[in-house]
Amino acid sequence: FEVLSSNGDSHLGGDDFDDKITDYICAEFKKDNGIDLKKDSNALSRIKEAAEKAKIELSSQLTANINLPYISSLDNQPVHLNIEITRSKFESLVKDLLKRIEAPIQTALKDGVNSDKSKVKEVILVGGSSRIPCVQSLIKELIGVEPNKGVNFDEAVAIGAAVQAGILAGDVKD
Repeated sequence: FEVLSSNGDSHLGGDDFDDKITDYICAEFKKDNGIDLKKDSNALSRIKEAAEKAKIELSSQLTANINLPYISSLDNQPVHLNIEITRSKFESLVKDLLKRIEAPIQTALKDGVNSDKSKVKEVILVGGSSRIPCVQSLIKELIGVEPNKGVNFDEAVAIGAAVQAGILAGDVKD
């Protein structure tokens, strides 16, 4: 096979998607309980971990439940966090991140096939966020090709980094 083009936003990753869920959880909790969990580093750490787990779950399920007992206290009483997030809510939270994906796609199309989408035979996505259904749908919508799901996203990143390192070291010709 021949790689015609490669592009992406190196400042956009899974943490950005996690942060959207984290912000949503904190806002909802503050609205319901009047407590700003962003000011509590222990609570925020637990929420970030739960947000990442929810993001992963939402790649294969339509809902994810985030249940964190004893996340805070109010009037010396424990307060628990229990919130369900749907895939559609998640997708609405990350719309601005999806928008950031569009420019690299257009650049890759221009660089690889002079913007002629009919010449694209296969699209391989790499990185963990490539598992997110709305990311895959956006790619299909913009390019017209279903992304290849037979590639291990994480291994592809590692192999690509190794090849790039070889090129930079002069061990591999590009």
